[in-house]
Amino acid sequence: MSQKYNNYLIEKFGIDEKVLDAVGRAESQLAQRFEEIDDVCAICQMKVLKAFQDNHINATHFDWSTGYGYDDPGRAAVEKVYASVFGTEAALVRPNIVNGTHAIATTLFGLLKPGDELLEVTGAPYDTLETVIGKYNKEFEGTIKDYGILYNEVALGPDMDVDLDAIRAAINDKTRVVAMQRSTGYDWRPAISLESIKAVTDLVHSIDPSLIVMLDNCYGEFVDTYEPTEFDVDVMAGSLIKNPGGGIALSGGYIVGKEKLIEKISYRLTCPGIGAECGLTYGQNRHVMQGLFLAPKVVSAAVKGAMLAGVVYDSLGFEVMPRAMAPRSDIIQAIKFLEPERTVAFCQAIQSASPVDSYVSPMPWDMPGYQDQVVMAAGAFVQGSSIELSADAPLREPYIAYFQGGLTYEHSRYGIIKSLDKLHKQGLIEL
Repeated sequence: MSQKYNNYLIEKFGIDEKVLDAVGRAESQLAQRFEEIDDVCAICQMKVLKAFQDNHINATHFDWSTGYGYDDPGRAAVEKVYASVFGTEAALVRPNIVNGTHAIATTLFGLLKPGDELLEVTGAPYDTLETVIGKYNKEFEGTIKDYGILYNEVALGPDMDVDLDAIRAAINDKTRVVAMQRSTGYDWRPAISLESIKAVTDLVHSIDPSLIVMLDNCYGEFVDTYEPTEFDVDVMAGSLIKNPGGGIALSGGYIVGKEKLIEKISYRLTCPGIGAECGLTYGQNRHVMQGLFLAPKVVSAAVKGAMLAGVVYDSLGFEVMPRAMAPRSDIIQAIKFLEPERTVAFCQAIQSASPVDSYVSPMPWDMPGYQDQVVMAAGAFVQGSSIELSADAPLREPYIAYFQGGLTYEHSRYGIIKSLDKLHKQGLIEL
């Protein structure tokens, strides 16, 4: 950025010049990587455009029906576009899927029956999915374990990647769904690469073609020019208020995959006999489609912001994950702060950089579905939208904050600037 811009931040926002120098140095290291991200964005944009054109999207698809939503052409069009973008036979894209966890849970309950085994092969899943499984918290009823579904998990290998030998050994006669979580979640590991996802998928299908490979794709959409379903992942789920909603979708989730599997899942989304035939979209088709169209550009901004955060904090001596210049498979940058004061201050700074509720200071609290208190910065236009500038951290050792989002690179960049400025002025870091 220019000195004129820096002077504006110093004068209007009170940013310390040392902070701007640190960010500028980090940014200069990323020029080539940013060009690579721009190429990914351009290809993904054309992929989305082609899906709209191939499915003849027109203004009538933005209308909506009432009541049951029978034969809603807009809903059908949205789901055809999603299936085209992700290279699948069918899709469910609905505003009544409340979040990514709900999309994943609906998928699991649609595919698993009592006596079947769910095998998670990327280590422990995200906190909210642990309550769906029934791993630890016994106060929730209706978990998959309550229905007699078995659960097992395979840890990642010493290199923090999938352990193919261990996966092969764990698959047994009861295994029905082999699941992966692409994104970091609240773990200390890089996101699972497309190459590793393909390796697991190929292995599982070589052992038994009837086994279902399921992927939690939250935070991973449009980070690469390919999506996991293009490498024979059978079914995949995610949230519309993350990457594919482009910051425009107001709510919802998606599930894409093979037609027979999507049909089964639809019976759990609604009920047997109704499936995908009903379901009002409440006038959200325009938001969902426009968000999807903008998503490649928004995701590229978020990836650039994550990379900048990694380089900046790495240069200050903090451990970061993924490594500062490493390839990306999601939009999340984890920073190990080691102290609760730094962690909370970082999240508060991200909140103060937000366009909404910037005057609010988030504090750790007992969020539903989490094992530990969580501090969450989310000053977003859409509540909880983590494709918008946001950060969150479970208050547990080693005190890792997870930074993500930014509808524009300039805003994501400012979030990093604000975090450095706050930590520096509170004496929590030295520049």
